[in-house]
Amino acid sequence: MNDYKPKSGIHRTLVMLASTAVLLAGCATSNPGPQSDESFKQSMSEAEAALANGQREQAISLFEQIAKNNPTREEPWSRMAQIEFGAEHYPQAIVAAEEALQRDATDRKAKSVLAVSGLRVARRSLQELRADSALAGDVRSDAQLLAQMLRDTLGEQVLFPRDKNAAPVAKPVPRRRAAPAKPTAAAAQPAQPAAAGGGSADPFGALR
Repeated sequence: MNDYKPKSGIHRTLVMLASTAVLLAGCATSNPGPQSDESFKQSMSEAEAALANGQREQAISLFEQIAKNNPTREEPWSRMAQIEFGAEHYPQAIVAAEEALQRDATDRKAKSVLAVSGLRVARRSLQELRADSALAGDVRSDAQLLAQMLRDTLGEQVLFPRDKNAAPVAKPVPRRRAAPAKPTAAAAQPAQPAAAGGGSADPFGALR
């Protein structure tokens, strides 16, 4: 004989409430919210200790959790940017640096990581393009072909548009040639020969 009895409505409600409480407890554990300054510093120290012990992945995971718990703090993002940059993971470094700068635009380390990582990604891409057989030739032809490839890819004729906020470049003013100096009255008249023998202005008068 089957002694099973259907659970009452109250029992089912209690079970659902218990399940919901477990789920909420799990969410609270994964994202407890912003930490106090002391707790934040302790968490950062633990992540730095893991990094010092050579546990880079563990340190990254800890910094990610700190960033999740403290969405307005830029420090964990800045540290992740520096770590990824040191590992030559430039795309990840760029993403982390941008996250840090969104929270603190004055973070000079994040700015440096973003700038240098961008340049190294660009250099790597250019090196891969130069390895293409279509880019064989002298430097000028390579540059022209590369520029054309970039224009075709981007659909833009101008690769670097002029900054609208930049000051206009002043055009050089052509120099005017100085007018030749007019001769003075004394220089305009031919010099008179010196008078000979006392008086006559004509030096050939004695021969006549």
